[in-house]
Amino acid sequence: MGILVGWIITTIAIIIVAYLLPGIRVASLGSALIAAAILGIVNAFLKPILVLLTLPLTIVTFGLFLLVINALLFWLVGSIVPGFVVKSFWWAVAGSIIISFINYVLYSLL
Repeated sequence: MGILVGWIITTIAIIIVAYLLPGIRVASLGSALIAAAILGIVNAFLKPILVLLTLPLTIVTFGLFLLVINALLFWLVGSIVPGFVVKSFWWAVAGSIIISFINYVLYSLL
């Protein structure tokens, strides 16, 4: 049940971000669902490896490099999923920050 709820929350966050930011577009609900699933898979498998490899840089920047990792993974999902477009790295940074905030708020409401 937890995975399904997380998937739906991330889908809602992606749709809200696409509505708020002109540099991020979602063609349909199906694209948002696929993007949320791929983002969850990427965050589960690829993000821990990247965090471990960049640990010294993350420590030097007091954790701010994690924003770069989140943005790069979000941008990667935008390049993989058809119908989900992230125009540039900076839109990915803004989108990943807003998605993290929306996920936090929606998870805290549950």
